[in-house]
Amino acid sequence: MTTKLTLSVEKEVIERAKSYAKKSGRSLSEIIEQYLDSITNENNHQSVSPKLKKMIGVVKLPKGFDDKKELQSYLEKKHL
Repeated sequence: MTTKLTLSVEKEVIERAKSYAKKSGRSLSEIIEQYLDSITNENNHQSVSPKLKKMIGVVKLPKGFDDKKELQSYLEKKHL
């Protein structure tokens, strides 16, 4: 069952949201409903998004790969 909801949103945000909805081929109501559902879903923290599921296992890292060390090295090079 759907229920009508009235929101107060900045005009510029509404314009951008409508443009995004049109480009994605969905209604603004559908986008907002999916967003509200995702942030209020109790299992949200435990589930993996479909996009992330597709990416899992795509990259094969060498054994002993230290992601924290690599991140630190990358950030040092970037900012120093």
